[in-house]
Amino acid sequence: MKEGWFVISKTMLLMIVLLPLFGAVLAGLFGRRIGRVGAHTVTIAGVAISCALSMVVLYQLVWGGAATYNENLYTWFTIGKYSAHVGFLVDRLTAMMMVVVTFVSLMVHVYTIGYMAEDDGYQRFFSYIALFTFSMLMLVMSNNFLQLFFGWEAVGLVSYLLIGFWFKRPTAIFANMKAFLVNRVGDFGFLLGIAGVLLWFGSLDYASVFAVAQDPAIDIGSRTVELLAGHPWHVATIVCICLFIGAMGKSAQVPLHVWLPDSMEGPTPISALIHAATMVTAGIFMVARMSPLFELSETALTFILVIGATTALFTGLIGVVQNDIKRVVAYSTLSQLGYMTVALGVSAYSAAVFHLMTHAFFKALLFLGAGSVIIAMHHEQDMRHMGGLRKYMPITWITMWIGSLALAGTPFFSGFFSKDAIIEAVHESHRSGAGYAYFCVMAGVFVTALYSFRLLYLTFHGKERFVVDDHHGHGHGHDAHDDHGHHAPGHLAHAPHESPWVVTLPLVLLAIPSIAIGFFTIGPMLFGDGFGNAIFVREANDVIGEIGKGWHGAVGFVLHGIMQPPFWIAFAGFVVATWIWLFRPGIADAAERALKPIHTLLMNKYWIDNLYQAVFARGGIGLGRGLWRVGDAGLIDGVVVNGSARLVDRVSTAVRRLQSGYLYHYAFAMILGLILLLAGLWWIVARAA
Repeated sequence: MKEGWFVISKTMLLMIVLLPLFGAVLAGLFGRRIGRVGAHTVTIAGVAISCALSMVVLYQLVWGGAATYNENLYTWFTIGKYSAHVGFLVDRLTAMMMVVVTFVSLMVHVYTIGYMAEDDGYQRFFSYIALFTFSMLMLVMSNNFLQLFFGWEAVGLVSYLLIGFWFKRPTAIFANMKAFLVNRVGDFGFLLGIAGVLLWFGSLDYASVFAVAQDPAIDIGSRTVELLAGHPWHVATIVCICLFIGAMGKSAQVPLHVWLPDSMEGPTPISALIHAATMVTAGIFMVARMSPLFELSETALTFILVIGATTALFTGLIGVVQNDIKRVVAYSTLSQLGYMTVALGVSAYSAAVFHLMTHAFFKALLFLGAGSVIIAMHHEQDMRHMGGLRKYMPITWITMWIGSLALAGTPFFSGFFSKDAIIEAVHESHRSGAGYAYFCVMAGVFVTALYSFRLLYLTFHGKERFVVDDHHGHGHGHDAHDDHGHHAPGHLAHAPHESPWVVTLPLVLLAIPSIAIGFFTIGPMLFGDGFGNAIFVREANDVIGEIGKGWHGAVGFVLHGIMQPPFWIAFAGFVVATWIWLFRPGIADAAERALKPIHTLLMNKYWIDNLYQAVFARGGIGLGRGLWRVGDAGLIDGVVVNGSARLVDRVSTAVRRLQSGYLYHYAFAMILGLILLLAGLWWIVARAA
């Protein structure tokens, strides 16, 4: 197995996975005994060691010459020729995801010490986020579909618990139930896809499935099946579309995107952990991991391309009109996930994963920065009641600017490299739907700049739109989160101030990769051998390879990008946002009045939520009531239960009339019966003769 200096240790991999689980168990089951300090100490220590070991694994694979680790550690069950295992596949793609997951999780753990300091559920929260880290690691390190599904469902479960963490808040309970139900739709498709893999590929092990997919003798790509008589479908298309439906739910793609904005009801740290860097990117990672399968189906890739393009543009537009600071970042996440999905749709899997990585850092930074603002504003989240905060919160202000510049694709920032690579890949592609996708991602560049700088100007610049009421008290703990500290909107108990170091330190540490990581990694990850053999692309679909023919280093990429339309479109978005929300705020109100129908459309999120509520929620309730009236009350209770009782009552009433109690009635009945019996016997004997 040894190809270079290092061999990846099984013990090390088990420690990476199990240490966060160990911390979660201690904080969850023994939180009261070990206290708040003990809870955050054991969970942070577990995740920190896991992060350090993940970096060691990445170093061993990329620079140390270690071979890919692919071994089964435990056999779950064996049924005939099929078996289920717990095992790890650790290659360069996996190692990169391990570092991203554990590093962002570590930053969130440290940040949580400050953000949740006065919350009654402190230990429980640390237990949940450590458990989530374990679940995500099991997902990305799996070497088979069954373990992948375990991790897939585990992150969904913990997400449900975290979104509804403040369970006394009705909106939080509604949000976590919404996330759970929408993801059930996606997971149903995902499970069908896994069943299709087992049926047509004969295994759930990645290596075996990929070997079948790439074997020209088997030629699984041309195999068809008739789901409807006379309508053959390629089995690869069926499997890939079903798998991607799972990704649509987990990575919040249209039309299964509606759960993510509402999930902002949970505490801000989980927004950074789950909805920026980890769980919502699980679908992107899954499709990239399954690239040998998706390369078999042009139809599935076109489907992915169109869904991603639609998400990238139309969810970004909603972010322009949002006033809740966390929801702006949430809709930004939806849009950027759309960009990643577009990259997958044009077979630029490495570009999708590259943007996943850069996005994880600057979007986690933006979410945590928004949380810092919320702390300073006493849990006020409406940007219309902010303004002028830069003089109160210089560290948060600077780091939020860094995150926003990266998000908007500013040259030399990490987001510039990953986003421009995706746009170039779409422009290079000739796949069906690529023209529509190119329009969406180009328009999305302007929209991204618009909502990014709008957030900065409304929050940190301009005049102060809040009032400090020094005589008011300020609530803390759970209640402070439930009702924003008992103060009226725009009224603060005391002046805003910078957050404590446990909040600002993660911001600074996340700002560093938000600036620099794209510059140093674009070469090996996109145009070098950064992922090794982890990603497979057919030669005819290799758009990244075509772009790479003009690769002249990161600086050359920037100089080339400055001369291309995306840069100038982003710059136009910056200029428009600056003019409107920094210098002429009245233009925004005038534009809202002039474009009232469009504003209403965006504020109502295209009425998709209303449609789902009317058709599926209220429709399901109506169907249930109808089935209850007809089936339960009418058929079961009315006919089977009560009907049988009424029949017995009527029969017994009729029979009871024969029971008079008079002896001569019984004697007459006996004589009549005897006559009938003798007549019957006579008839039988006569027929026999």
